[in-house]
Amino acid sequence: MGTVNSPVLIKKGAEANLYLANWHGRRVVMKKRLPKMYRPPKLDVQIRRFRTIHEPQLMHEAKKAGVPTPMIFLVDVKNTTIIMEYINGKQVKQLLNAISWTERHHLCFKIGLLIAKLHECGLIHGDLTTSNMIVDLGGRVFFVDFGLGDRSGEVEARGVDLHLMKRALESTHYEFAETCFKSVLAGYEGVLGAVAAKSVLDKIREIERRGRYVAERKQEESSA
Repeated sequence: MGTVNSPVLIKKGAEANLYLANWHGRRVVMKKRLPKMYRPPKLDVQIRRFRTIHEPQLMHEAKKAGVPTPMIFLVDVKNTTIIMEYINGKQVKQLLNAISWTERHHLCFKIGLLIAKLHECGLIHGDLTTSNMIVDLGGRVFFVDFGLGDRSGEVEARGVDLHLMKRALESTHYEFAETCFKSVLAGYEGVLGAVAAKSVLDKIREIERRGRYVAERKQEESSA
């Protein structure tokens, strides 16, 4: 793998830790999947190694579909570690509150286009939040963290993906979540067309109804 110099922890996740480091003269991000004590050891190793291989594959396919992702420099399956390009920029989460309405619309429209490109080629990101999107110094939007990603062309999977995006906007950017999500959907429709976009929007509404039903049932059971 080579020597990774001066690693600094930048994110401690449920599945993996991210480190900013120097590697062969490059500034890189090192993603290391950590053992889970609640899983049987052999199963744990299998899961971590599978995801270490699977994630870069999805990122490569996303890049081929026209969605910017960090360049992968090294996949160390044995140590369940990925070394990838460091994207110099800001998370969309940091930007949305600081830019004008017009800039916000254009950014969210662009995000919708990119999500549609993923879905069009059968990719599901699995964790579409504004923390997992980085705008670089040239204005390109990079999608990162495909650790929960998958391949699927099902409307259900697409709906879940976009529903998570909607929930992320509502929880983090509630003041303009509705207008932002409308812009995302407009960009999405621009790639996949009105019919496909409507089917996904209908699925999102169905998912929301399911969520309300489950919440109501839990409330009824707790008060019984």
